[in-house]
Amino acid sequence: MKNDLYIIEYIIHGQPRSFVVRADKMDTVAAWHWASCDAGFGYIPKSSRDKTRKTSRPEAERLGISEMKWRSAEPSVA
Repeated sequence: MKNDLYIIEYIIHGQPRSFVVRADKMDTVAAWHWASCDAGFGYIPKSSRDKTRKTSRPEAERLGISEMKWRSAEPSVA
């Protein structure tokens, strides 16, 4: 199981925020959930087997999160 680092950036109530998260995999759905966790709204799973409902994009947007972007924190090999 590989854990990679990802940078997630978003805006909440007009204020830019960013953080780094370690995860097995990342996609846009997971990034919206992690942004809501960082903002204090989402539930942080206890393990990868924890099947708790994730915060969706519409829910996160209703809570004030917008313009979420994510990318790998690993340096590119060129």
